Amino acid sequence: MTEKNLISLAIEFFQKAYQYQMECEFELAIEYYKRSIDTYSTAEAHTFLGWTYSFQGKLGDAISECKKAIEIDPDFGNPYNDIGAYLIELGKYDEAILWLEKATKAKRYEPRHYPHFNLGRVYVIKGMINKALEEFNKSLDIYPEYPPAKEAIEKLKLSLN
Repeated sequence: MTEKNLISLAIEFFQKAYQYQMECEFELAIEYYKRSIDTYSTAEAHTFLGWTYSFQGKLGDAISECKKAIEIDPDFGNPYNDIGAYLIELGKYDEAILWLEKATKAKRYEPRHYPHFNLGRVYVIKGMINKALEEFNKSLDIYPEYPPAKEAIEKLKLSLN
């Protein structure tokens, strides 16, 4: 099979996996993400496999898949943000900050407002309100209508009064 054919097949498996994931059919999603990876390994497939594991509460496996994604494509920002978000769930806030800061600097990353929002969440937890507001505002600079960032800022302003 040519590389082009392998890539096409991997994309088909990836799309099927994503469909199963959105339908909360996580075991099938995992199966098809793994098929995609076995056919033609990509940073995206590892990241989305990690995302699926996170829905099952398997945060260690999720982090492991994101690290594999970073090995394949260190410029892809999603796995850095995802690792940061998983570490927040695990209560490992200082570690999360390091990963989220890497996400903000990634060359290839579309939803750039996410790591700033997640950094804001960490700073709220750590009681660093000014830094939290700064990150929430950076999130809004990128995506002005992002409701969670707007809500977080309002909530912080109310708590300060």
